[in-house]
Amino acid sequence: RRWIKIISNSFRIQPSEIGKLVLIMFLAYVCSITVNQLKNFWGIVKVMALALPIIVLVVITNLSTAIVLTGITFVIVFVASDRYKPFIAMIGIVAVGGMAGLMLQGYRMQRIEAWLNVETSDYAYQTRQALYAIGSGGLFGKGLGNSIQKLSYLPEAHNDMIFSIICEELGLFGAVAVILLFALLLWRCMVIANNAPDLYGALIVIGVMTQIGLQTLINIAVSTNSMPNTGIPMPFISYGGTAIIFLLCEIGLVLAVSKQIKFKQQEETMLKA
Repeated sequence: RRWIKIISNSFRIQPSEIGKLVLIMFLAYVCSITVNQLKNFWGIVKVMALALPIIVLVVITNLSTAIVLTGITFVIVFVASDRYKPFIAMIGIVAVGGMAGLMLQGYRMQRIEAWLNVETSDYAYQTRQALYAIGSGGLFGKGLGNSIQKLSYLPEAHNDMIFSIICEELGLFGAVAVILLFALLLWRCMVIANNAPDLYGALIVIGVMTQIGLQTLINIAVSTNSMPNTGIPMPFISYGGTAIIFLLCEIGLVLAVSKQIKFKQQEETMLKA
C-alpha cells in the first residue's frame, strides 16, 4: 500500500519511505558480513536476491519507488564487491524488468507517450506547465513566493514538480544554487564513506548517498522533461511528512558514522601523545 492510515486521514505514513531506510541498513549489514562471497557471481546474485521481495512488491503499484530501491541495492552491492562484469549483466536484467513494469499498468505507457510528444499529447499537461514555469523564471526568477504556476496551474507543484517552482521563483541562479547544495551534500557523504571506520558504516553512507542523489536526479529530470514523468519528491525540499522524517533519520546515521571517524582520529592522537 502507498499509504497506511493510523488515525483516519489526519495521520498517515508512507511505508515505502520506511522500506528505503530498512533496505539500506539491511543490505549494508549483509554485505559487510558476506564480503568474501561477493567476489563471485553467485554470491552477488544471492545478496541482491534478498532485496527482490520488497522491490517486486513495490513495482506493482509504484514504479518510481522501485527504481530508487533497485538503485540503492545495485550501488551498495557494487561498492562492497570487487567484481564488475556481473553487474553489466544485471543492468540488462533490470532493463528488461523495467520494461515489464511499464507494461503492468497502462498509464505508464501514456507517460512515455507524453514524454515523446510533450507539445501535443493530452497526457503531457503537467509536464507542459512545468516547462512554462521553468521558462518564465529567466535568470533570477520572479521572486520568492511569486510563482504563478503553483496557483492551481501546475499539479503537484509542492511535491513532484517543486524544482519547476524553484526555477520560476529563483530563476536559473536559484536552480544552480540548489543543485550545487545537493552536490556538496553528496560530496561530504562520499568523504565520510571513504573514511568510515568499518565497511558497515561506509555502506550505510553509500546507501543514503545513492537515495538522495537518485531522487534528486529523477526529480530534476522529470521537471525538465529529460525523462518520462514519474512521482519522485526532491529530498528535503518537497512537501511530505514521512519522507522528511526518515531522510533526517538517514542523515543522523551518516553523522553517527562521521562522529566515529572524528573520535577515532582523536583517540589515535591521544595514544601517540
